Amino acid sequence: MSSETQKILTTDGIPLEVSLKKAERKNKIKAFLLVAPLLLFLLITYVFPIGDMLMRSVDDKMVTNMLPKTFKSMESWDGKELPPEEVFEAFYLDYKLLIEKKTFGKLSTQLNYTKNGFKTILKKLQRKMKKFEEGNYKEQIMAVHPRWENVEYWRAIKRRAPAYTNSKYLKGIDMYKNEDGKIVNVPEDRQIHRILWLRTLEVAFFVTLLCFLMAYPIAHLLATLPMKYSNLLMICVLLPFWTSLLVRTASWMILLQQQGIVNDFFVFIGLVPDDARPEMMFNKTGTYVAMTQILLPFMVLPLYSVMKTISPSYMKAALNLGASPLHAFWKVYMPNSLPGISAGGLLVFIIAIGYFITPELVGGKDGQMIGNWIAYHLKTTLNWGLCAALGSILLAVMLVFYWVYNKIIGVENIKLG
Repeated sequence: MSSETQKILTTDGIPLEVSLKKAERKNKIKAFLLVAPLLLFLLITYVFPIGDMLMRSVDDKMVTNMLPKTFKSMESWDGKELPPEEVFEAFYLDYKLLIEKKTFGKLSTQLNYTKNGFKTILKKLQRKMKKFEEGNYKEQIMAVHPRWENVEYWRAIKRRAPAYTNSKYLKGIDMYKNEDGKIVNVPEDRQIHRILWLRTLEVAFFVTLLCFLMAYPIAHLLATLPMKYSNLLMICVLLPFWTSLLVRTASWMILLQQQGIVNDFFVFIGLVPDDARPEMMFNKTGTYVAMTQILLPFMVLPLYSVMKTISPSYMKAALNLGASPLHAFWKVYMPNSLPGISAGGLLVFIIAIGYFITPELVGGKDGQMIGNWIAYHLKTTLNWGLCAALGSILLAVMLVFYWVYNKIIGVENIKLG
């Protein structure tokens, strides 16, 4: 029977099996060509930038390429005392070449990331090197500035020797490698990033919780009201999408200030005295209020799309069987709405954890998050390596939460309608 099937030919004389495989291959090629533009778009705008970010976070070849002779001569130096004469000579030759190429400014910037004060002493060294005599470079360099006599600065240079390093990741969680190569914490009075990480998680959690508490009754109303009233309420929910994020944030700056409309209303109803108006700007309160209002639609829409599919007969059946309205809601309606709660919560939390514009404008010092610190290094210090490390840690945190969510609830249970 199989031999007879193989002999079946198409009208053009090609075996049927070969013709079917050829047609299937053509269909696969057509399908791939249809998704190729989207795949290319994802590679260019998503995969390549993330790959570049990960490389920048560990790449330290810039300093290695600038001081090749210095790092070569430092291989035998134990770092306990000032380096010998050959290290100073090698550093002089490397730095002289950078001055001739007019790239010495990049070295001072990079070394200043490792230890503060390098910019000052390197600029002074650049001016004084014109008068240097040949030989005895150790004494001549140390005479330029007292910091060159401090072994800590030479240790800082040696720490930049590896072409790839995890120092940026350590700095992103307020840790560093000491002279013995052990990973230790920075002093508590200099810890910045840990505070920002904890604050970021705290703000993202409470904004997600506030969005849920406000969005659940709104979504329930949208799902149960008559169509004409439901459409009107939906317009109110979608209204923030029609205005700029900066406009909405600036509006909250006007509303929440001490002489703003919100405080005026509190004074009018007698909630607070006029001379004791609460501070709601440039702190966490302003961040919570503004971010909750901005992210509220991202919680309402998944909840509404799921609640719309819940049949009213479920609640009626529970009430007919003797359950109280509260018990029926808790045992029947709430479990059916869990896919919308999980989808909205995950969406709001992931967006909130990377927010920086709104906290920058209304949060002040106490309301800023890790995104603000990334933007600061990106625009002000130009420390792109640290920005990449912080961004990678943020990405890892999001993936961890996603993994935990998948283990507890399951991604397949997410429903958006």
